[in-house]
Formats: sequence, structure tokens, C-alpha cells
Amino acid sequence: MEKERLEALTLDFIRTPSINGTAGEAALAERIHGLLAREEYFRRHPEHLRLAPLPDDGLGRANVLALVRGEAEATAATVVLHGHLDTVGVDDFGELAPWAFDPPALKERFRTQDLPPDVRAELLSPDWLCGRGSLDMKSGLAVNLGLLIDWARAPGRRRGNLLFMANPVEENQHTGIIEALPLLAEWQERYGLNYVAAINNDYTTPLYPGDPNHYVYTGTVGKLLPCFYILGRETHVGQCFEGFDPALLAAEIARELDLNPALADEAEGEVTLPPAVLKLTDLKRQYTVQTPGEAFLYCNYLVHGESVATTLAKLKQVAEVAFARALGLTRERYQGYVRRTGLPEVELPWTVRVRTFAELYAAAQPAAGPALATRLTTLARRRVAAGEDKRLVALDIVRELALLLPERLPQVVIFFAPPYCPHNFIAREEPAGARVLAALGRASAAVAAETGISIKQRTFFPSLSDSSYLAMHDSDASLAALRANFPAWDILFPLPVEAIRRASIPALNLGTYGKDGHKFTERVYKPYTFGVLPRLLEKAVEELLASGSEEP
Repeated sequence: MEKERLEALTLDFIRTPSINGTAGEAALAERIHGLLAREEYFRRHPEHLRLAPLPDDGLGRANVLALVRGEAEATAATVVLHGHLDTVGVDDFGELAPWAFDPPALKERFRTQDLPPDVRAELLSPDWLCGRGSLDMKSGLAVNLGLLIDWARAPGRRRGNLLFMANPVEENQHTGIIEALPLLAEWQERYGLNYVAAINNDYTTPLYPGDPNHYVYTGTVGKLLPCFYILGRETHVGQCFEGFDPALLAAEIARELDLNPALADEAEGEVTLPPAVLKLTDLKRQYTVQTPGEAFLYCNYLVHGESVATTLAKLKQVAEVAFARALGLTRERYQGYVRRTGLPEVELPWTVRVRTFAELYAAAQPAAGPALATRLTTLARRRVAAGEDKRLVALDIVRELALLLPERLPQVVIFFAPPYCPHNFIAREEPAGARVLAALGRASAAVAAETGISIKQRTFFPSLSDSSYLAMHDSDASLAALRANFPAWDILFPLPVEAIRRASIPALNLGTYGKDGHKFTERVYKPYTFGVLPRLLEKAVEELLASGSEEP
């Protein structure tokens, strides 16, 4: 794969804006499909190329699938190359947004920006390519596509098969890869394929300042989105101590959760990043002199192997500690106020109340009767059809249930909302897993020796990834706990669990290399990404296909 061709493909993809949730995702899928359709191999085998629209998608977004079958030797062994074609938006670029998709022009604009010296030096260096999607992950998509085209132009020299996928909707709901699962199963049956492994080229980055290593990953982190509905007691500000402030409690929960390393999960000797709060708000719709009656927050919660039941137990403890602290602070300040004013003190009536969604549902059901499930399903379907944020739809279901409680006392309800990303990793004690790990190890060692670059193998890709949906390691009990505490699971996030279990494709991430993903200074390092990575990818594919052909 020539460096110049890979860089040109990357620039082409960057210049086709494909922000998540816009028609640009469909445009880039069509662009990739069109590039492949011009290749002689796919003119001879049009059945090996498909632009597969997502069902009921108003933006016309689609998966692109392309299969090249090696003709040197008939074999079922197949490596899947996949990556996402969508990007996050460009609000973070500010006044530079008009140039976010034009890397040369953006580089010139960076000359006038006040930036840290090291960032500025890299952005202006010819060794680095900037622009939205340059790192995450249009350069990775280009490297995958480059290898597929090389195979398509010389299938007679290839043993084994390559299946390329470009998937939309990765940056939030992962709909593209989820909708691709039945297509993978269909092609597996039709062409007699054995999926030895799937390689994602989502970006890699230094783990710490000055990190000299490059990393390959043999699994991916899982993600939950725990949500906290806080019901307080509203009051007029003229009688502020007669209420209970849910915003104060929300802040205390955030303080207990946010970036707390004690809540990080550990497996295989690796530790997840701690929870990070993504949203925190009261639920007042307009200005009044009434204090808030409700608040809401949710956080990113990563797992390597922790069960949902364990996570729920931790979150309940977090909420109980935060609730007790908020009550203590409220009482302390009330007592300080009455001391200053000389007013008589009364006992504040609030106590710690924390429950899960499953517990709330059980408490509310007697008042609603057998029609409750239908009522909530109807609510969820109507709101989703209206295009509302699915996290807020889940919240509204919780609020609907809270209205049915005989007493609306201050409390916290913990529940989950989309997305849910399963964790997975390759088990070295299983023969198939051992072969994959050994093949990757051989490829990494060979390329490291050729280039003098340090390539280290780790288990869990630390960022969220479509690779989550290619294998399932969560137990049935853990999934049952998730579903029981996930409002309208079948509507808000109808994950095909059994299809993922059947697919069970070992997931690897080799990855482009760069810095500042999801920042306006996003940039990819060209010497590694267009020089070393293509060789690593090619060698890994060769080793994986050879190991797959030897399976008993």
C-alpha cells in the first residue's frame, strides 16, 4: 500500500463530511461504494459488494460490505476489516469550523492560533495531518480500504478472504455495526466463510505524555450509561428550607462519581478509566421562584468484566453516601440559619431513599394494574417516533412511574439508558483464541523488528468501539439485571444479543496513531499511520489467515 495513495484516500474521506446524525454519513458510504464498484474485481463479482441501507433510517445511511476471495487456494478462513465512517460534529472548532474538513486550509489557519508549543509544532509539521475525522477514523478506514483494493487487484496471489465493512452511526448508537450482524451471518452461510478475527483500525494514542509505545488491542472495553433521577421537594424560595433541593443531591452524586478511581473496573491486569459525568441538570422548564423539584444526571461507566449486579450495588452505595451528605449539609445550613435568626428549629423530615428502576417498577405497579407495561411501551414508541433523545425517553418513563407512588418523597432512582456496549476480549485459554493471539504476536514482533518501533499488546481497547458488538462475554444473569433496570429496552436499545453470541468473532484493534481525538486539534501521525500500520495490518492478516486455515 503506497503511503501517498492512503493519504489521498484519507483526504478524500475527510473532505466528504460525515457528521453523525447527518446525511453526510450516507454520502460517504456511497462514495466508498462507488470507489470499490470501479474495481475490476467487483465488476466481475458484483455480488461481493453491497450498499446496505439501515432499516427505517430517514437519513438514508448505509453499511458498505465488500468481500474479496483469494484465488490462490480455496479456504474458508476470512478476516473482517471494519471501521466507522461517521465523525463527531465541529462545534469545538469555533471560528475554525468552516475549515474543519479542509486539512491544508486548516493547517494554515492554525498558524494564527494561540496553541501550546508542542501542539502547534505538530499541527504545522508535514508529518501530521489535521481535520475532523483525520484520526477518528478516516485514516483507519483508508488503510483498511487500501488493503482490500490491493487484494482485489491481485486475488490470484491471495490465500484466504477479506471482508471489508464501513459502518455508520458509531459515535452514539452503534446502529451500523448492529444492523450489519445479519449481513455477516448471511455472507458467512452463502460463501462458507470462517471469520477468524475482525480487525478494527480505530485510533490509538499515547497512554501518557512521552509514551514511546504503539499499541495493539485484543478486546474492547464495555460501557454502561447509568442514570440518576432525583426527586426532591419543591418550595417557594421564600420558604426554601421547607423543600429539599434535588440539584444539591445531583451535585453530590456527581462529586462522588466523577473521575473516581475507586469505581474503575479491573480485569486481565488492566484498569478502566473511572466514571465521567456526561450530563447534569435540574428539570425545570422555565424560570420561576419555585425551587427545582427534580434533577437528572448520567455518566459514562466503563467495565472490563464487572457484572451489572455489581455495578448496581456500587451505584446504590454512591447515591446513598451522596444523599446522606446532601441531607447533612442541608441540616447544617438550616441550623446555622435558625441560630442567626433566633427562629425556632423544627426537625427536617427527609431521609435517604435510593432504589433501582426494577424496585421502582415493583412499587408503582399496584397502583397502575396490569396495563402498566402497555402504557409505558406506548409512551416509549411515541417519543422515539417523534425523534426524541432516547436517554430522555427513558427518564420520562421513570418520571411516569414516580407519579404512581403513593407518596412522592425525595429519593434517587438508578436506571440505565442507551447505549450499552458489551465488553469482550480474546480468551487465551481457548484454542481458537490462543491461535489468534499467537498470530497477532508474530505479526507485531516482525514489524517491530523491521521498523525499530515498540509495539505492545494490551487486552482492552480503552475507547468505545464497534468491536463491542462482535462478541458477547456478559453472562445471562448480568444481562437480565441490565434489562430489568433499562426502561423500554426492546424499544430504546433492542440489542440482538443472540446474534452477537452466534457471531462470536475475535475482535482486534490495530489502529492509526495520533492525538486529540474529538478535539479541534485532532491530528494523525502520517509516518506510522501510512507507513508502519499498513505493513502491520497486512502481516496480521497473513498470519491470521494462515492460522485460520490450520484450524482442526
